[in-house]
Amino acid sequence: MATTRTAGAHWEGPLMGGQGTVSLESSGLGTFDVNWPSRAEKPEGRTSPEELIAAAHSTCFSMALSHGLAGAGTPPETVDTKADVTFQPGEGITGVHLTVRATVPGLSAEDFQKAAEAAKANCPVSKALTGTTITLDAALA
Repeated sequence: MATTRTAGAHWEGPLMGGQGTVSLESSGLGTFDVNWPSRAEKPEGRTSPEELIAAAHSTCFSMALSHGLAGAGTPPETVDTKADVTFQPGEGITGVHLTVRATVPGLSAEDFQKAAEAAKANCPVSKALTGTTITLDAALA
């Protein structure tokens, strides 16, 4: 069964001097401020499209890795993933670096690396980012 999740954005003014908000509409969890400096310079209490992509990618990857490990008979105790999304003004998103540390009893480091690479290749957000370089640093905790 397909599901749809919705977020919305409201923007006022030109790119460089304007500002806006992004709302997580499906969950109703909140509305967050955005502007160009928060995207291209320092966040200063605002979010950016890249931070939202990083949140989606780290979550999706963790879920895919957990699912793959459980399916192989080695369910994880914990999976902690950080996604660093790099944005270059004038060029766009230039890469994503995933860092994952997990506690998986009874699994070798080699088998964990294979599972992490499979999750990177198969998580839906990774697939949506096809064409973007995605790198991975995976290790057991």
